[in-house]
Amino acid sequence: MQEVLGITNGASKAEIKKAYHKAALSHHPDKVAEHERTEAEIRFKNAKQAYEILYDEEKRHLYDTHGMSAFDPSRGGPGGMGAEVDLDDILAQMFGGMGGMGGMPPGMGGMPGMGGMPGGMGRKPRKGKDVEQEYEVTLEELYKGKTTRFSNTKNIVCETCKGSGGKEKAKTHSCAVCGGKGATARLRQVGPGLVTQETVPCTTCDGSGSLYKEKDKCKKCKGKKVTESKKVLELYIPRGSREGERIVLAGEADQLPDQEPGDIVFELVETPHDTFQRAGNDLKAELKITLAEALTGFNRVVVTHLDGRGIQLHIQQPQGKILTPGQVIKVPGEGMPVKKSDARGNLFLVVKIDFPADGWIKDDETIKKIREALPGPAKSAEPTPDIIDEVEVDYDATLSDFGAGSDDPRGGGEWEDDEEEESGPQCATQ
Repeated sequence: MQEVLGITNGASKAEIKKAYHKAALSHHPDKVAEHERTEAEIRFKNAKQAYEILYDEEKRHLYDTHGMSAFDPSRGGPGGMGAEVDLDDILAQMFGGMGGMGGMPPGMGGMPGMGGMPGGMGRKPRKGKDVEQEYEVTLEELYKGKTTRFSNTKNIVCETCKGSGGKEKAKTHSCAVCGGKGATARLRQVGPGLVTQETVPCTTCDGSGSLYKEKDKCKKCKGKKVTESKKVLELYIPRGSREGERIVLAGEADQLPDQEPGDIVFELVETPHDTFQRAGNDLKAELKITLAEALTGFNRVVVTHLDGRGIQLHIQQPQGKILTPGQVIKVPGEGMPVKKSDARGNLFLVVKIDFPADGWIKDDETIKKIREALPGPAKSAEPTPDIIDEVEVDYDATLSDFGAGSDDPRGGGEWEDDEEEESGPQCATQ
């Protein structure tokens, strides 16, 4: 802070006040050429901020103890100094930092050991906030790639007033609501009977600390410093892209004075597919076949791929090879495209057999032929019991009946117990 005003650490209040008046006169925006006005305004605000902190003993103590974070509302500081100017800005002005706004102000020395560093390195404007949103895409679009265009409306710096908000040579006046600080204090309830004071940007001056009279406001932007601009943007999703990937449209978010516009960022969200599931570059789908096809083979289209092609399998059973439920067949090279490559993942087909419905066998002769064609039951190595009971069966049972009503966690009834616990205690059945 002392460097901003060109004073030493032990300067008296009179010296601080004198240095501030000198800096304010040197850097007042009305005292420089129009093309230097933006830079001068920043230097003027820095000098004012340094004076308000160093001249007040309490604020000086906060600065010596916590640094500039004590005066930044966005960091929860007790401040009231406004979030627009921070220590990074001041260092950038003084020493170039990540690049200063030009040379150092007259009468200001450099940081010890760094020299005066005249000239600086051109200051890079701060970047505005990014706009992030999810973008839903189908598996077909991720497979083939997609290009879409949309109209985007955003704020840009007013070309008429160059982001000042006022007419040429018009002068601002200090905001009466925040007293020129750009921020105001407000009370916020944090609990029953408990409130806390927090500092927020002033809504009257939008945190700038100054205003133009109504007659002095820019006619185009009405003093808002920005105007709306419409532009057609193009969003390109490369084939093989995955869920969670982020596609950035650089510099297409809103712009504010003295800031680079932020980016529009789309995060891809894959919508569920009726046929395929994806894992990495591989795809998985069910291979639905009949019992006859599982036993004898087939030659037909089994699934329509994501690009509309039919995938045909020719399964032959010359040696009696049989497809079983849950068996997996891999089709190399029919998975998802690999980004920036001609390679593709694999397609995994999981066999699901559709068994005939009840009653499809109409006569005993058919049953006899099936029994003759299929292998009979395996002979048991166990001796035949002396007593044999022929029992009745229930074809509609489920495993949820297994152990039902017991407290044995191995039984199927454990799911019923879980449901009862979720819905509350139930009356016991006698």
